[in-house]
Formats: sequence, structure tokens, C-alpha cells
Amino acid sequence: MRHQFYAQRRVDIRLDLAARAADDRAGVPTRQYRGLLGHSAILVPAIVFGAWRLAAAQEGPHGGDMAPFLVSLAAILVTAKLGGELVERAGQPAVLGELLVGIVLGNLGLTGIELFEALKSEPFLPLAAEIGVILLLFQVGLTCDLDELLAVGGSAVAVALLGVVGPVVAGYAVSAVFLPADAAWYVHLFVGATLAATSVGITARVLRDLGKMDAPESQVILGAAIVDDILGLIVLAIVLGLVGSVAAGAAPDVSIAAVAAIVGRAAAFLAGSLLFGRVVILPVMRLVRRARSRSMPVVLSVAYCFLMAALADVVGLADIVGAFAAGLVVSDSIRRFFGPLEQRYRIDASIAPLGTIFVPVFFVHMGLRVDLLSFASSEVLIFAGLLSIAAVVSKQICALGVFKRGLNRWAVGVGMIPRGEVGLIFASIGHTVMVAGTPVLSDDTFSAIIAMVMLTTLATPPLLKAAFAERPATSGKP
Repeated sequence: MRHQFYAQRRVDIRLDLAARAADDRAGVPTRQYRGLLGHSAILVPAIVFGAWRLAAAQEGPHGGDMAPFLVSLAAILVTAKLGGELVERAGQPAVLGELLVGIVLGNLGLTGIELFEALKSEPFLPLAAEIGVILLLFQVGLTCDLDELLAVGGSAVAVALLGVVGPVVAGYAVSAVFLPADAAWYVHLFVGATLAATSVGITARVLRDLGKMDAPESQVILGAAIVDDILGLIVLAIVLGLVGSVAAGAAPDVSIAAVAAIVGRAAAFLAGSLLFGRVVILPVMRLVRRARSRSMPVVLSVAYCFLMAALADVVGLADIVGAFAAGLVVSDSIRRFFGPLEQRYRIDASIAPLGTIFVPVFFVHMGLRVDLLSFASSEVLIFAGLLSIAAVVSKQICALGVFKRGLNRWAVGVGMIPRGEVGLIFASIGHTVMVAGTPVLSDDTFSAIIAMVMLTTLATPPLLKAAFAERPATSGKP
């Protein structure tokens, strides 16, 4: 009887896996582990009790460095999955729940619950979060077809250019109208530069949760987001150059050579990574095919992803650009080398478990950085609301850059809305750069920008889901 039970159980598992594989091939988003919410709820008291005991242990002489990180990671993983399950049951992508979980955990101290306050200062957590966003962009690159991405290259570049110019102008205008008259012009310019940034990580995760990664609109969005990230770095370099000149007491000036160097590094990196893939990676595939270890493709691919991310960081680009390029190169190399046997050697499914662990850490960590106390001022709330409206509306100009007929232009515009981690980076730089001993972005302005980042990030999943519900034929007409 026991053997019959296990035999039937194995058959059920095979059928379930076959059904999920069929859904994945059809692009149908699946809700896995339907009973997760109920069965995992018992873990929450255990983690809370463990964190309390750990906090007590850390007061003694035998506290370890890794123990707080491990407990923090356990708490984040469980709460992120529970939050994702809740919002998925409400018909929204899981990323929305993970962001909200981070905000809740980061602000429980306002209610007198100090249990999770240590998460904000945990030194290992930002590293785990960075690994998460790197793996996310690597997964995105693996699912993209390089030929299709190049086919929409013109639209992607046009969308990115409009997505930078429009928000910079809108942000400058809102800042100039709302802030006091004595606010310097470079403050308005920095606010505009912060609005120009687009979080490719947020958009990529939402598209994947919605099962729309193969949509042509997604190819335009992701290509434009990568170009937008590069253009954002150029804008930031220009603004910092102008601010640096003011801080030095000189006339505002920016080195054309410095801007040209950034543009040259970006172009050389992207072109070089693709050329490297075509010339060098393909011969490596022969080693992969002859290797006896089934983990060889995954290990080499992840190592290549980390190396490309590190190289992008070294040349002054965002590491996520290198991860995305690595995913494109690996996917293109597998397709070209193995041909009809491509599906046998694809590593998407093998990389997914790594992303399942680390990617939620990134989004929860981003939510942890939001301080709700900064929104107590009515002026900050009004300014944040105006900035959020400007951030959403100005990105819709991106639809004008979609040249291909039949595409859902509204989806492209909405996909460029979230500022996410990129906006947070820009805001933190503006809050630390000093002119005459005063930060470029004051505490109130910084808080308003943080609110804008949070609102645009939280608004993107439902808006993008609604945008893809529209028929492309009605929105793709020029």
C-alpha cells in the first residue's frame, strides 16, 4: 500500500511539473504553492521568537557576525513570500507585496516594535540585495532574443531619449514653481535628473510576473530601460560637473571630454560584450557539451554574469547593465551553437531557484529604506504628489518614440514609469553632495523624492497590468 501511495505521488508530481512547463511555454503566469499562505504562517512566530532570542544572545560575549544576517535573511524570505502570496491572491504581481513588506518591516519601530530595526543597519543585507538585482537582470537577458531586441533598437533608443528629456524638463519646472524663490537653479536641475531615471529592475520583475517577457512591447521597454540607465548616468555626470563648478566657486562648467568618456565607455562596453560573445563564448560551448557535470553550464554562466557585472562597475556603468549584457550573450550563444538542441542546454530553469532566493531580498531591502516619518509634513506631501504626477505624465511621452505599428504604446510608456533603486541612488547622491556646506537636496526635498520613488514604484504593477489588458491594435496606430 505504501509503495502504491508513493508511486501515485510521483505520477502526480510529474503531471504537475508537465502542466507548469506547458504554462511556461505558453507564457501563462502561474500561481505556485497555493497553500503557502496557510502552511507558512506558522513560521512567522518561530522567526520572531528566533530573532528575539538572537537579539538577547548578541548582548553577550559570544555573539557572531553572521547570525544576525542569517536570521534577517530568513525573516525577509518568509515575509516576502507571504506578502507576495497575499497580493497575488488580490490579482497583483508579487513584487508589489515584497515592496510593501519592506516598508512595513522598516517602519514597525513607529509602533514601538523594535524587532526589525536591526535590518536597516545589517551590513550583509545590501550585498545580498545587489546579488538579487544582478541575477534578476541576468534572467531578463536570458529570456530576451538578441535579434529581436536589435530589431526594435530604433524604437528603444527613441523611447529612452524621450524618457530622459521629458522628465528632466518636468522635474525642473515643478521644482522651480514649488520650492522657495531662493532655491538655486542646480537644485531644480538635480530634481529633474532624479526624475529621469528608470528602474529596469522593477519593470523587468513586473513583466516577468505578468508573463509578458516575450511581448514585443517588453523588448522595447527593456531595451529602452537599459539605454535610459546609460543616459541617466550621463545626465548625472553633467549635473555633478555643474554642481562641482559651483561648489568650487567657479562659473558653472562641465567638461565635454568627461561626458564623451562616459558615452565612449558605455558604447564600447555594450559593443565589446556582444562581440566577445560571438567570438569567444561560442567555443566555450564545446566544453559545456563535453562536460560530464550537469551543473557546468549554470556555474560558468553565473560566473560570467558576475564578471560582466563587475566589469561594468569598473568602467563606470551600473553593474545591472553588465548582468543584462551577460544574459543576452549567453542566450544568443546557446541559440547559435546548439541550434535544434537549444532547449536541452538552456539554463533559464536552473537559474530560477537562485533568483527565487535573492531577488525578493532586493525589493524588501528597497522598501526598508523608506521612512514614513518623513511624510509628516504637508508641504513634503504636496511636493511629493506634484513630483509623482510629473514623473508619471512625463514618461508617457515615450509612446511617441514607438515607431513599429501594432505595438501597445501605452504599455511602453507605463513600463518606463518606476524610478525604484535608480531614483534612490540619484536622490542619495544629491543629499550628500555639498555646496557651501549645504546639501544640494535638503531633507524635505529628499523626503519628497523618496515619496515619489515609492509611489511610482507601487503604481507600476497595476498600471502595467491594465495597460497590457488593452488591445495593441487600438493603441499601436500612429
